[in-house]
Amino acid sequence: MLTLLGPLHAIAARRGDGLRPELAGLLERGVKALRTASGEMKMSREQDNKAIVGRWFDGFWGNPWNPQIIDELAAPNMLLQYSLHAPRRGRDDVRNFMVDFRAAFPNLKFWGAADLIAEGDYVVGRWEGGGTHTGPAFSDFLAGSLPTASGRKMHFTGTTVLRVENGKIAEEVGLDDGVAALTQLGILKAA
Repeated sequence: MLTLLGPLHAIAARRGDGLRPELAGLLERGVKALRTASGEMKMSREQDNKAIVGRWFDGFWGNPWNPQIIDELAAPNMLLQYSLHAPRRGRDDVRNFMVDFRAAFPNLKFWGAADLIAEGDYVVGRWEGGGTHTGPAFSDFLAGSLPTASGRKMHFTGTTVLRVENGKIAEEVGLDDGVAALTQLGILKAA
């Protein structure tokens, strides 16, 4: 049976001790939970998967980034695929990609632009973000490269579909506005 966490919050407020932070966070997001036969609260698989993806987005794509999030939440053979870069497979390949990307764009940051949508093992998120190229030369873009510290900025949007398997990100496949990013960086020339 679906129940809201609101009644728990009211009881805790009357007691004066408040909710545990993780439950308060769920309440603020309006998360619904399932009550098990033993009476404990359990989030649905979709809510679990959205929470995992939210932590991944914050830790992997946010700034500051958390390199440990890869070992914590990425499946050993994770696929990371976006139109701007060659596909990456496995934790080490994903980590190396992000280390190089963040070295070139130290202020790189992406954030959610809408609520996550989940169905079964899949979570879809819209995002926006970017950064300024102030680091070493960067040649990871499929369409071209940047010289050292070009000072060029990119800001663009996209949509990503992630597949969660056994509590780990197995796939992250995104469609981004690569044309906007590459034009802003001077790699593509406007017609």
